[in-house]
Amino acid sequence: MKSQAKAISNFEFICLMALLMSLVALTIDAVLPALSQLGTDLKVANENDTQLVLSSVFFGMAFGLMIYGPISDSFGRKNSIYLGVSIFIIGDLISLFAVDFNMMIIGRVIQGFGAAACRVVSLAMIRDKFEGPEMGRVMSLIVMSFIIVPALAPSVGQGILWIGDWRAIFGFVLLFSMSSLLWLHFRQEETLDLDKRLPFTLTAIFNGIKETLTNKVSRNYMLASGVIFGSFIGYLSTSQQLLQIHYKLGEQFALYFGVLALALGLSSFSNSKLVMRYKMVNLCLTALLGLLISSSLFLIYCFVLQNEPTIFMLMMYLSISFFFFGLLFGNLNSLAVQPLGHIAGVANSVISSIQTLISVFIGGVIGYLYNESAIPLTVGFFVCALLSIVLILRAKKKSKLVTAI
Repeated sequence: MKSQAKAISNFEFICLMALLMSLVALTIDAVLPALSQLGTDLKVANENDTQLVLSSVFFGMAFGLMIYGPISDSFGRKNSIYLGVSIFIIGDLISLFAVDFNMMIIGRVIQGFGAAACRVVSLAMIRDKFEGPEMGRVMSLIVMSFIIVPALAPSVGQGILWIGDWRAIFGFVLLFSMSSLLWLHFRQEETLDLDKRLPFTLTAIFNGIKETLTNKVSRNYMLASGVIFGSFIGYLSTSQQLLQIHYKLGEQFALYFGVLALALGLSSFSNSKLVMRYKMVNLCLTALLGLLISSSLFLIYCFVLQNEPTIFMLMMYLSISFFFFGLLFGNLNSLAVQPLGHIAGVANSVISSIQTLISVFIGGVIGYLYNESAIPLTVGFFVCALLSIVLILRAKKKSKLVTAI
């Protein structure tokens, strides 16, 4: 049946984009409280291996991100999301009925591959409708909106565990993804006009990839966002072991996790106001410098104390760090894609794919180094912030376009 969607308000558009982009966050964060149970049921020998339930989603997403942009440039944004969410549902069903850990990881990779469409095509739809500081403002509002999902997801997962097991969480994610697809179909119009669509040829895709990778501005922001997001994946990979197990938070883990997610949302809301007054590149540099300084101070505190930081001090540090993260994600993505609006689909695919591959690698290293303390995570934040500052300064130096944004 053909969709009868008509133009919707900016508010509803923002809510819909936030919901689609939050699909990955939900499928990762809702399962966090169940990792120990899942690992026991599927006979995982090494506790650190349960982190693969999270990182495998990003691994699959990295490869999916590369193809959905060109598909959306040729066949439309909505059709691409239909395809991606359908693949996501298949992966969710495989994970739901997994009988061993290998089957679980296969399902999670497929979930990530399908969910990639929601991330890259949603960004392209936003770019279709907005640009410049207005795009940065909308991105910040969307980040603020979908932060509600990761803030509540662990609590939802914990609540489901009270009445069911970890498989019921995958059932809930299935219903969520199907509801999102129906909302898109009936309420959102196609944002890419027929006369603006590109032919789906290998030459067109290759030219788009080449233009994206050779654009020095986009390339540096792409690398910077991949590096800093890698440190965030390091947090996602180790948060359950660090907070729920090591700090013995138990069922309170969902509450603490949600508080940190809300700190990220508050920062994103602040950014939606700040980006209209200050340059995005300056906001990013300020946030990275703040993350660098706070991580340095926390490391000094840990080594001088020569003992495990209290949960209060750790939460204070993480809340401050997350506030700085909230000033980075939307702005860095906007800065990376801004020079490439005429090939937004392909550009978003290339940028997001490389970002994710970099971040999965960095997050995996941080997770592998987890030693029942907050030190590896804090060092990861420090090193990634420093590298990102260097990359942004290179972009700012090489292009006059950055100073005009």
